[in-house]
Amino acid sequence: MGFLKPDPPTPPNPIETARASTSTNVATGVANAFLNNVNQVTPQGRLDYNATGNYGWTDPVTGQVYNIPTFTATQTLSPTQQAIQGQHEAAQYNLAGMANAQSGRISGLLSHEMNLSGAPAAGNANTLSGLPQASTSFDRGGPIATGIGPLDDITKTYGPEDNYSADRQRVEESLMQRMNPQLENERRGVEQRLADQGIRYGSQAYSSAMDDYNRQANDARFAAIGQAGGEQQRMNQMAAQLAAFKNQAQEQGYNQQLGQAGFYNQGQAQNFTQNAALEAFRNAGLTQQMAQAQSAFNASQAARNSYMQEQYAQRNQPINEITSLLSGSQINQPNFINTPGSQIATTDVGGLVNQNFQNQMSVYGQQSQNANALIGGVLGGAAGLIKSDERSKKDAERIGTVFAYDEDAERKKLPIYEYAYKDDPSSTRHIGPMAQDVEKVDPEAVKTIKGVKHIDARRVMGNILGAA
Repeated sequence: MGFLKPDPPTPPNPIETARASTSTNVATGVANAFLNNVNQVTPQGRLDYNATGNYGWTDPVTGQVYNIPTFTATQTLSPTQQAIQGQHEAAQYNLAGMANAQSGRISGLLSHEMNLSGAPAAGNANTLSGLPQASTSFDRGGPIATGIGPLDDITKTYGPEDNYSADRQRVEESLMQRMNPQLENERRGVEQRLADQGIRYGSQAYSSAMDDYNRQANDARFAAIGQAGGEQQRMNQMAAQLAAFKNQAQEQGYNQQLGQAGFYNQGQAQNFTQNAALEAFRNAGLTQQMAQAQSAFNASQAARNSYMQEQYAQRNQPINEITSLLSGSQINQPNFINTPGSQIATTDVGGLVNQNFQNQMSVYGQQSQNANALIGGVLGGAAGLIKSDERSKKDAERIGTVFAYDEDAERKKLPIYEYAYKDDPSSTRHIGPMAQDVEKVDPEAVKTIKGVKHIDARRVMGNILGAA
């Protein structure tokens, strides 16, 4: 005993699928052949396609024999073009006869070798090899001056090492010696004047007067220091001017020697250019002589080649005439257009069969999933007796059917409902069978308690659904 799930679909037979696909493809190919073999009629003639027979083709996979039609394309010229064709064939016949007669005449010509004794002499290559050799070198003159005579060293320093600091110090001390006694006398005079005015030492007025005097004295000292520095700067500038004068004279001597060396090198370059031009003139003369000899050689070769071409033309002309006579002229064939092709798409029988099988498998999978979910919702997790009397339920809706087996292996249907209990104020929805339906399948699976029917969940799962 067991729960009967939906049967899986039967897979498609590959041989039958191949037979159906091949049959469809053959039929499509035959239809396309009749569609595309379009008869054509032009002013020059016509082209007819006719099914003139059949041949049997055996499918190596299925062994099925198919009759494939064969076609014959017949091209017919119009009456005018047919008459022209006859005239061309007659002309070709006449030309072939003329070519045959001409071939007999030239048999004697081809049996003798060509006589080239009267041909002009070929050019003599020795006339091109006896010319003097070209110059590849010439007198380059004396050596180029690359240096000039010795010069005095450039003056890089001037003045004493102390940069006239000692002279500046002497000037500064001399000025200070003359100025300090006078500054001292002026200081005593300021102090005496302040004392005569009653200004005491250390008072604000005394400090201000002495500050004024000290500033004047410092200004005088700074002026002496600046005058000594100016003397130092003057002596330094004189020494710098003397050094610059020496370097200027040194530069003038350098430029004079550099000009002499340049004049000498310019004369050398002029001599080099004159010698090079002389040799170039000589080589140009040799080139002209070579061109004259080459022209004479080419003229001799051209005269001989012209004579040889005339001899070959006389020998080949009869042969060319025969070839032309044999080739004749060709008739213009009818010009048929490329008719638009029409194609009937091949039906993908194999794809349709496989897609149908996949769709059936999808339905089968969904049904199996729904059945499993239904079983789990019916009695999943239940144990013992469950109140399932249809009289205790309300708003029952049948949502599906599962299959059960009795002891005689006779399949029976067990309806499944969605419902709520009458005594449940919240009206919670449940899923499961009615006890009355279970009792029809297995009376032992139903118990009556206080007038209400209950089902034994374990017996239903084990004996009825075979899931124990």
